Amino acid sequence: MVQLKDIQEIATKKVPNVKVGNTVKVHQKIKEGDKERIQIFEGLVIAINSGHGADKTFTVRKIVEGIGVEKIFPLYSPNIAKIEITKLSKIRRAKLYYMRERSGKSARLKASFVKAEKEEAEVEKSIEELAEIKAKEEAEKAESSETPQAEAPVENPIEEEAKAESPEKVEEEAPAEAPAEAPKEEEAK
Repeated sequence: MVQLKDIQEIATKKVPNVKVGNTVKVHQKIKEGDKERIQIFEGLVIAINSGHGADKTFTVRKIVEGIGVEKIFPLYSPNIAKIEITKLSKIRRAKLYYMRERSGKSARLKASFVKAEKEEAEVEKSIEELAEIKAKEEAEKAESSETPQAEAPVENPIEEEAKAESPEKVEEEAPAEAPAEAPKEEEAK
């Protein structure tokens, strides 16, 4: 039986930071009998559903022979081999459902093409965010499981230095220096 922990471990998979308005290529694994191949579905991300962790999904829309086709992909699915971001678009909405009624020039968005370096940087950024979330969760668990212990009082560092350099040490050093200087003066005479 698959447990929630197993599903959350899947969420550590490297995934680029997919956003609404991006044009993406989703490399999906497809099994046909005993053979397996990868099929690419390229389209516009019109929605990202607000699941948490492994539950997160995104909807990709493309036009095939004049007919709109939408697919919903789980973001951390093991059936997705790779997600490539090809274009970034400037948008002002969280969901682009209005694109369903548009075609031709009215369906265009202001877009810029993505270089491979930017895509890799986005993947690294999403990995770092996941690592930070895990670290916070572990820290919270550690804090809740530990019982608070009384801390030792911290003394003033200036007082500690004063105790270390007590007057006894200063007196011992002073007489040792004086006789060493006296014979040198007698030899000079």
